[in-house]
Amino acid sequence: MADKAFKYVILGGGVSSGYAAREFFKQGVKPGELAIISKEAVAPYERPALSKAYLFPQGTARLPGFHVCVGSGGERLLPEWYSEKGISLILSTEIVKADLASKTLISADGESFKYQALIIATGSSVVRLTDFGVQGAEAKNIFYLREIIDADELVEAIKAKKNKKAIVVGGGYIGLELSAALRINDIDVTMVYPEPWCMPRLFTSGLAAFYEGYYAKKGIQIIKGTVAVGFSANEDGEVKEVKLKDGRVLEADIVVVGVGGRPLTTLFKGQVVEEKGGIKTDGFFRTSVPDVYAVGDVATFPMKLFNDIRRVEHVDHARKSAEQAVKAIFASEQKTSIDEYDYLPYFYSRAFDLSWQFYGDNVGDTVLFGEHDPTSPTHKFGTYWIKDGKLVGAFLESGTPEENNAIANLARVQPSVDSLDQLATEGLSFALKV
Repeated sequence: MADKAFKYVILGGGVSSGYAAREFFKQGVKPGELAIISKEAVAPYERPALSKAYLFPQGTARLPGFHVCVGSGGERLLPEWYSEKGISLILSTEIVKADLASKTLISADGESFKYQALIIATGSSVVRLTDFGVQGAEAKNIFYLREIIDADELVEAIKAKKNKKAIVVGGGYIGLELSAALRINDIDVTMVYPEPWCMPRLFTSGLAAFYEGYYAKKGIQIIKGTVAVGFSANEDGEVKEVKLKDGRVLEADIVVVGVGGRPLTTLFKGQVVEEKGGIKTDGFFRTSVPDVYAVGDVATFPMKLFNDIRRVEHVDHARKSAEQAVKAIFASEQKTSIDEYDYLPYFYSRAFDLSWQFYGDNVGDTVLFGEHDPTSPTHKFGTYWIKDGKLVGAFLESGTPEENNAIANLARVQPSVDSLDQLATEGLSFALKV
């Protein structure tokens, strides 16, 4: 089988690859120079849609509606866009070996792909309960959500199990968003997670109290402080019970697991320098190997704002890091310079009629402000994080675009804070005046 050779290859077909392709086109890539190699069977799409509108009973999202780059308000890149631009979109192709020294990628079918410059955009894989040998975790109707094929299987199960029982294992992003989506589909939902409150990596206990109360009001039961240790199945092999560590046994027709992800770096072990679970890069997403870049979930990069090195799993960073890497490639070729990546961490979520945004860093003292009673008809509230006398992070539920821009600005500017009590009193007005 003859080698296929390209000047540039993007390995991975997620959000990063779509935004990188758009930036390559903006920078003047020539037809035939760029290839995207993806294990998935579809062109790059906005992955966050899978845990939101894709599962809704009405107003459902389907491809081609959420191909990149609609998630950031850009043009939608349909599959034909790539062929029109002379970009090779190589789908349903799993790379099983990467030899960075010889600049060669080998697929499961034995195809060989040569490149001059490589962008690693392999993203993350979900952590599966079978990885830990959890008893019965291979039963039917136990779902994970990472790719569109997973979402399609879950949609079919939701239709088949209407008014039945779902157990959601995990209290993070996926757990909260999927619990809401299942409940909207008239499914009886119970969330199970080991932590003392939901979204512990970001939420304070005060923030979590609102969301847990709100979910309870929507009819979602929450069981905290325990984990699923086993599953039993019926005669058809479908899950019927979830066994918890605390001894409880819960009936289940559907189980959805959201207990985290792992960056997909295995292909490059021993070939690139790694740090903090990812591939170490500089502010241009260059790795330790010349002409090899890493972006999105797999990159550990310098966070200028906090003088730190971090790995960030979020769609916003996936988009922006991809664009930065492509700009860096062209700047290197043209002997010009660009600014180093200067990222402001940003996270968001939407569930039911809620919508929150967070910017900055969630370290230090906290101030909770606004209307955060889950039984209240209104719920505009937030939290500020203050470290060493400076405001370093800001969270806002149900903000307007202007208000969300204001908290983003706060986290970027990091104003001094003299009094936490005064900050609590001022609340959102503090952000609007900075």
